[in-house]
Parts: sequence; structure tokens; C-alpha cells
Amino acid sequence: MPRVYAHHQRLDSEGVLELRREGGRFLKNLREARGLSQRQLAALVGAEYYTFISQLETGRGRIPPDRYRAWAAALEVPARDLVRDLMRFYDPLTHEILFADAEPAPPADG
Repeated sequence: MPRVYAHHQRLDSEGVLELRREGGRFLKNLREARGLSQRQLAALVGAEYYTFISQLETGRGRIPPDRYRAWAAALEVPARDLVRDLMRFYDPLTHEILFADAEPAPPADG
């Protein structure tokens, strides 16, 4: 069986942690703009515990890729746009390669 290479960014890197925090603020702004509580959003995206939303919004986690469409629907944004914007925070190197000539992702603070 061929080996699959997976490179994960080091979570102890301050730069990665700051990007996760910015991504969390970005998600929080989307949630608040939609007028949802963390508990309401958790129900819409199928999260078992609303504290998962808090973890994401403080940069202590990331949305699982298989849940992107549910999050996009709950936040009423196109899934492609949500994933592109999240990629800036979750995988900035890939984002830069794919979108270097495109508009930058919106700032986390609005």
C-alpha cells in the first residue's frame, strides 16, 4: 500500500495559534451577524455540545472538513467562500498558492 504524506502545522507554533485565533474571531463574527447563539449554531451544524463552538471561536480547534457544508448553510454563506476564507487561517500556505492573485480573505474582526 502506498504511503500517504500528511504535513500538519505545528500547533505549538505561535504563528499557527494566532491564525487559529483569527479564524475563531472570523467564525464568531459570522455567527453574530446571523444572530445566532453558540447553542443555536451547535444545533444547526450537528455539534453534540455547544462548547465546541466556543473552542473554535477561541482558536482551540477547527471545523472538520466533512462539516463545512453544514456550517456554510447555518451561517448562510456559500460553502466555497467559507472554505476559501477558512483556508487562510487553517492552511495559509495552500491558501497563498491557490489565491495569491485573488482578493484577500476578510479580516477576522469584521
